[in-house]
Amino acid sequence: MGLTSQSLEFAMVTLAVACVALTVWLWPRLSLCGVLPVLGRLASILVTQVAILCSLALAVNSSFEFYSSWDELLGRTEKAPVAVNEGGKARYADAGSLRGGLVQPAGAQGLDRVTGLPQGAPGEVGKVESVRIVGRRTRVINPAFVYLPPQYFQRQYRRQRFPVSVVISGYPGGIMNLAQHLQIPQTAGRLIGDGRMQPTVLVMVRPTIAPPRDTECVDVPGGPRAETFFVHDLPEAVKAAYRVGHDPSAWGAFGYSSGGTCSLQLVLRNPGVYTSAVSLSGDYAVKDDLTTGNLFGSGAAAGRREREHDLLWRLRNRPVPQVSALVSSSRLGEPNYRDTLRFIEAARPPMTVDSIILPRGSHQFSTWRREVAPALEWQSRQLTFPQDVESAHTPPKRPGAGSAPSPSPPPSPADGPSATG
Repeated sequence: MGLTSQSLEFAMVTLAVACVALTVWLWPRLSLCGVLPVLGRLASILVTQVAILCSLALAVNSSFEFYSSWDELLGRTEKAPVAVNEGGKARYADAGSLRGGLVQPAGAQGLDRVTGLPQGAPGEVGKVESVRIVGRRTRVINPAFVYLPPQYFQRQYRRQRFPVSVVISGYPGGIMNLAQHLQIPQTAGRLIGDGRMQPTVLVMVRPTIAPPRDTECVDVPGGPRAETFFVHDLPEAVKAAYRVGHDPSAWGAFGYSSGGTCSLQLVLRNPGVYTSAVSLSGDYAVKDDLTTGNLFGSGAAAGRREREHDLLWRLRNRPVPQVSALVSSSRLGEPNYRDTLRFIEAARPPMTVDSIILPRGSHQFSTWRREVAPALEWQSRQLTFPQDVESAHTPPKRPGAGSAPSPSPPPSPADGPSATG
């Protein structure tokens, strides 16, 4: 029987009930003195507790899909590369390297415990900075890691702007998960070095701006304005501090779980800011739960606000923006599989949707790590390398930047097959 099968769950519950009943029935006989009765009592308690714990664990796993198979539970997970289906010593920020009060240098924020980060000259291996992003409108401060590719520091690119991917973690996870478990900057560095991804600035953030509350990238009436932070504050801060593109075609959102939900929401609701979304195991609607509290307020407007955050409803009832999306799920092990198929089916031109559908894979890092590299490559093909350059009269944003003639942007990776909507 499969790990998530109802038959196994029912069998284990039945076994637990039987163990309890048998223990009650046999207890008078086991109450005698002697070694064997004592061992019998210990054995009955142990077997009964193990049966109850196993039945509870199976019920929890069935609800949250932590593991979809016995192989995953035992650590025998598939590590082969996945394909995109069309259509359907650590270094961190120093105070002298940033300009503008909206992006401020921070301590390591755990970055010094992450292995595999760039070591050496930034112009050769790139750099990961640990910063805080200050929201001018929302008045919040969010921690972030910023990956800068080697080209950012090279002389021939000193006036060149770069595309941006805002990478959003799940909830309640934070930016450490992006660097340590998903290894986003490490993977991007390898892909850029191999020529499979264009040089891109990665801004790694968490989805909530008011922890421990899960704000789900929503502007809460009378509460935290998470969408405002991601749509206005974060782009404004990053553009002020780094040489990045200003056109929406150079900006994308990338996330897993709740971060994937945020990515789709940001792109479909704000195509004038972000034009490309990657959602690894994300949902397609935002709902209230114990971690979010009331996200949409009360009264007649609450229902309208919630409906506007239902992406399947938006695709059927609102003009479809010219954006691209990559969604992922698994036929076995992911609770969002059917909604993913509905989302792919509902998308229509000018929007394009590609997908990564695994035969099996649970809602966990071992699944997402398989998807990170092809997803980063995919988004790199969607983002345009900015043609605009910094003016020769603009003060340099990094030490050593000068006013040499701007080089041509590097060639983008070879275009893959066209996506289908």
